Amino acid sequence: MVESLKSASVEVGALVRVAAADLGAASGRVMLGEVGAGRLDLTEVHRFPNRPVRTRGTLHWDILGLYREMLDGLRAAGDLDGIGIDSWAVDYGLLDADGALLGNPVHYRDARTEDAARTLRDLGEAELYATTGLQFLPFNTIHQLVAERAGARLGVARRLLLVPDLLAYWLTGEAGAELTNASTTQLLDVHKRQWATGLVERIGVDPALLPPLREPGTVIGPATELNGTSVIAVGSHDTASAVVGVPAEGERFAYISCGTWSLVGVELAAPVLSEDSRRANFTNELGVDGTVRYLRNVMGLWLLQECLRAWPDADQAALLAGAATLPARSVIDPDDPVFLPPGDMPGRIADACRRADRPVPATRAETVRCIVDSLALAHRDAVRRAQALSGRAVDIVHVVGGGARNTLLCQLTADACGLPVVAGPVEATALGSVLVQARALGAVDGGLAELRALVRATQETTRYEPGGYTLTRSIT
Repeated sequence: MVESLKSASVEVGALVRVAAADLGAASGRVMLGEVGAGRLDLTEVHRFPNRPVRTRGTLHWDILGLYREMLDGLRAAGDLDGIGIDSWAVDYGLLDADGALLGNPVHYRDARTEDAARTLRDLGEAELYATTGLQFLPFNTIHQLVAERAGARLGVARRLLLVPDLLAYWLTGEAGAELTNASTTQLLDVHKRQWATGLVERIGVDPALLPPLREPGTVIGPATELNGTSVIAVGSHDTASAVVGVPAEGERFAYISCGTWSLVGVELAAPVLSEDSRRANFTNELGVDGTVRYLRNVMGLWLLQECLRAWPDADQAALLAGAATLPARSVIDPDDPVFLPPGDMPGRIADACRRADRPVPATRAETVRCIVDSLALAHRDAVRRAQALSGRAVDIVHVVGGGARNTLLCQLTADACGLPVVAGPVEATALGSVLVQARALGAVDGGLAELRALVRATQETTRYEPGGYTLTRSIT
């Protein structure tokens, strides 16, 4: 059952001040949103790195450090009417009977789920897809829980909370699971929009571990450490909030939420559960207002981020400018699992080019050009497949998130797709969060079309027409 609580309301058009705590895989930020009649202003209050920690061979999130940084940002934001929290998907914390955290959440890039394919074989890939609609990713929560059974924590755990829900629990004392993020676990029945309890039992986990579900826009409770400010469930999977913040008009658009990952897809009213969809590894994640985010994960700017980590003296802007002057020579498949773990990304890219008998990048700029060309082609493939599998035609591609700043990637994506690309807003996730909060508080009304109209009217974007470059090589 989905919990439904109503918030205290204000008059439509009244100005509200709400904070979006947006935690990405590489960094977090607290953004102050001021929303009212014809007004949508966003100010960065606090930004901080997200640095995972490896202990005794296991990669963890520093969840207490993230909570501290989030609190610092929320306090710096001043008087607030609401707080929303979003993050990456699939990862979770386990609580004991007293509500205490049983160890730091394990990072989805940890190697503990390397045998994830066994879970699919045991459950039946077709049956699992028909129930959950979720693409196969080795780090989905279902695989993490199977791996978790080898340790002691699961035996004493009484509650599982996904990362945004865990942070909201610490603020309010209220445990729940926001629906958009719950849909990424591969434990949710996409038809019923409820936990697939039979599936959970089949993997040897007690369904009582999973908290009640809540819809975006639900008031979770007062933040006891922050003057009782209402914590409001938003699209707590960052992509769900980002899609709310896409400045699209009408239905014929594709979106690319581009950051560490590129989430490429279309917005639908119902899931696509065909065998072709399963084989293409497309996912049906739930969105705000009953929508379905029909998309595919592309490895994204993780490839570039890891290269920059290997080149601590490099200047990203200079590398991208140099890459823009080079011809397209080599491409890789960015979704090759070899690129998933951290460490020596330039070397792995060079090895992939050798295996494919393609020119090996000889300079850093050539490596960057290889990455950006490869991502543009992967974007094209995902946009075209999303249209073919869903039947939804696309006239324009919206790129939001940090990748909207990457002019070379945006232009190459327009060229590869043969469609205009509208880049921005960069902070679409935070905008989606503050809009859902403002609507829950009553300051704005309407559906997604009205929320997106406010984004279009108030936020800057850049349009790229196809034709700046030519990409003809396909990823094979």
